[in-house]
Parts: sequence; C-alpha cells; structure tokens
Amino acid sequence: MPHTLPLTAPAVTRLPGTFYSRVRPEPLAQPYWVAQNHALAAEMGLRPSEIFDNPGNLLYLAGSAPAYDPAPVATVYSGHQFGVYVRQLGDGRALLLGDSTGGGQRWEWQLKGAGKTPYSRFADGRAVLRSSIREYLCSEAMHGLGIATTRALALTGSNDAVYREEAETAAVVTRIAPSFIRFGHFEYLYHTGRHHNLPVLADFLIEHHFPECREADNPYLAFFQTVSQRTAELIAAWQSVGFCHGVMNTDNMSALGLTIDYGPFGFLDHYDRRHVCNHSDSGGRYAYNEQPYVAHWNLGRFASCLLPLVSEGALTEELERFPEAFQTAYTAKMRAKIGLQTAEKTDAELIGDMFAALQSRKVDFTLFFRHLSCVGNAHDEPLPPALLDLFQGPADAFIHWIGRYRGRLRAENSSPEARAERMNAVNPLYILRNYLLEQAIEQARNGDFREIERLHRCMQNPFEARREFADFAERPPQWAGGICVSCSS
Repeated sequence: MPHTLPLTAPAVTRLPGTFYSRVRPEPLAQPYWVAQNHALAAEMGLRPSEIFDNPGNLLYLAGSAPAYDPAPVATVYSGHQFGVYVRQLGDGRALLLGDSTGGGQRWEWQLKGAGKTPYSRFADGRAVLRSSIREYLCSEAMHGLGIATTRALALTGSNDAVYREEAETAAVVTRIAPSFIRFGHFEYLYHTGRHHNLPVLADFLIEHHFPECREADNPYLAFFQTVSQRTAELIAAWQSVGFCHGVMNTDNMSALGLTIDYGPFGFLDHYDRRHVCNHSDSGGRYAYNEQPYVAHWNLGRFASCLLPLVSEGALTEELERFPEAFQTAYTAKMRAKIGLQTAEKTDAELIGDMFAALQSRKVDFTLFFRHLSCVGNAHDEPLPPALLDLFQGPADAFIHWIGRYRGRLRAENSSPEARAERMNAVNPLYILRNYLLEQAIEQARNGDFREIERLHRCMQNPFEARREFADFAERPPQWAGGICVSCSS
C-alpha cells in the first residue's frame, strides 16, 4: 500500500549541493509501531488516522518503503566536540524525508536511525530502541514544559539487531522541526573555506525563520543577535527545570534556539549544581552549572563563522551581552518559580542563597518547588512537613532563607492561595526522570509499549496533578542513583 504522507522536497535542497547528499534509507525487517503522537499530528494539520492507520506510512517512517519520493537527503556539518574541532560530522544517523505545511507553519521531517549516510563515521547509521524511546519521550516532555524543542511524531521498531555495548533491537524516530540547521553547518562552511556559501545559508534561514532581520541595517548581525537571545532563553529554561543536555557540542546547538539531539540527557533528581548526567563526560565539561558558560562559548564559535559577514567588533559586542541576557531570562523564570511578582535588585542573591541551602542536602529539585508553594507568609507559621521531609540532614540554612523569603512575600502583600496557583502553573509536578524511562524501556524490550504511551500522556501536561499518574510524582527509588547514561544512550 503506498504512503499518504503530504511531503514535498526538503527546503534545504534549494541550497547548493555542497550542503547535502541524497541518500536512500536502509530497510528494516518487519517494522512495527512502537509509539504514535496523535496530538502532534493534529497540531501539524494532519488527521492521525490517515497517518497511522496506513501500512504504507509505517514502512515509509521506518525507512523500509520500496521507494522514496521526494528523495531523502543528509546534510553535512562540522563542530566542536568536547571543545575539540572535528572537520566533518553531518547527519550520520539521520536523513531529511521532506517538508509539510500545516498548523500555520512549515515542518521538516527527519528519520533518525534509518541507515548509513555519507557522513556516518564509526556507527552504522542505526539507532536502538533504548535511545529512541528516550528521544521520543523527552522531546515531547520538553514541549509539555513549554521549552523550545524538536518534536517526535512517531517511533517504529524492528527485531533487527544493532550492536552497541551489546546486541539491541533497532528503532527509527520520526523527528519534526521547523529546521534542523545547527551552528555546525556554519562551522563546516567557514573552516573548509567555503565562505561564499555563508551568506547563502544565512539568507536561507533569514528568509524562512528570521524575516524580521531583513529590515535591519545589517541583517546578518541581527540574525546573530536573535540566535544569541534565543539561546540565552533556551538555556535559562533548561536551568529552571533542572534539565541537563549532556553533550552541548556546537553541532548539537540549533540555529533556531531549539533543544536538539537527546542523548545522555537527564533531569536533576536531587539538586546538585555540579551534576554530570553523561558518564562519557569524565571532565564535567557539560555539568548542570556549566551549561550557560558552554552556550556562551559555543556562540563564540558560531560568531567566528560570521566574520566574513559582520565586523569582529559588532560580534564581540553582541557576545558580551549574552551573560546579562541569560541572567535576565533565568532570574525571571526563577522569580516566577518561587512566586514573586515584583523585581528587586536582590533577587539574584535570594535565588542563589536558596540553592546554596539545598546543595548537599539531596533535596529533590522538582518536588521542592511544588511544596514551596504551600509555605505561608507569616514568619511564625510552621513549614509544611512534606517540604522539610525533602531535606536529608539539617535544614538550618534553608529555614534562615525562608525568613527572608517570607519577608519578600509580605512586602508584596502576596495572597498564599493565588501564589500557590501561580507557582503550580510553572513548576511541574511530573518530570521525565531517568528511572521512569528505564522502566518504560524495560517493558518495551518485552514488547509492552503501554508505559511509553502513559508517560507521553502525563508529560503533555506536567503541571496538573492527576491521580492516574500519582506514581510519577514520587521521589525516585534508591536504585535510580545507579543509572548510567552515556553518549551511546
């Protein structure tokens, strides 16, 4: 049965051929559906039944259709990996199927795990079920949190073997985004001497995604300013929910300010500013507290690629604005998380002292803010037992901090009930913890995909308490601390 997907040729094929290579997916044997994202399909202006009830679409999205029209492509880029420049990377495990239009915008469709491309280096172009479940669920969980991200439309599986540390089964994620262009695309053009193609790529992005920049005195500088601001806001959003990306290489940085490439990610369980979620990151380069600095460093590598288009002085000036842009976005988010409605010069200090009180006490990051919403304004009102129970060890520093916090609340004449409602609207109750993923993965390995669907439903609205997901709102079990994720995840 032929596919019925409304795809046109990828927009990037209108760029010169040096940007991409045409590829053919490598078929998987007897693919099957693992997960279907009906909500995203509807958001894209598609009828879910027409997408997911067609056997031809299953084959197409598994990379197993007999023919592909339009022809898929893989793009080439380079990047700094753990601070070291690597000349050629590219879509080694991903290919662009095509574009569609719906829901008021254009969408690029990408298959991850559909076989080798000219840019596959040491891997085989395949993805395993384990990592594909993680990407499918986390990209949608981030969207539920209101954080800019690529999306996941479908997940298909096959019993074909793929070898990582051990033999695992194969899977393919259908990823969706307005664009998958990264900092690394610019790095490849700059460092390989293809400077004449830099304005071509920048003009392409400005035309499709940054039209407001066309009216600026220097559209390319305006483009960089917008990318920098979006990046500052993205990292502030990550920090506000305790998200650790794990591999913030420049080739994993979206030019649109999206969260992209979900590998060894993790959300903080207990607060630890030095937490490293990636077992491969032995030096802690991408630790939780380093993410804003790494983003700034990555923007510097991106800025250097624009030197043929923008003066060094203008780029440097813009780069120097990034720390303030990040801090402004971060403080605004944290101010909302603790229920403050007004801005004071001392807010950054108040927020910093709060986290200092949590450090070393193994306080659950997510549940802390939910329970903090129950704190009353009066200085002598007892603290909620559920809040104090989160502390492992003396909470003296936190109790001292609470006195200052309550002073701010009283100065604002804050209504406890209204404040709790505001705080619970921005502080998730449910977060995609690694142990929840491990449980879903283990069940999926046994052919049971119901926990994937259940987690997906929960994470679509992580702020509203629902009885059916009560187990997802519990503190992680002790064994969760032993979960190890790495670049192979």
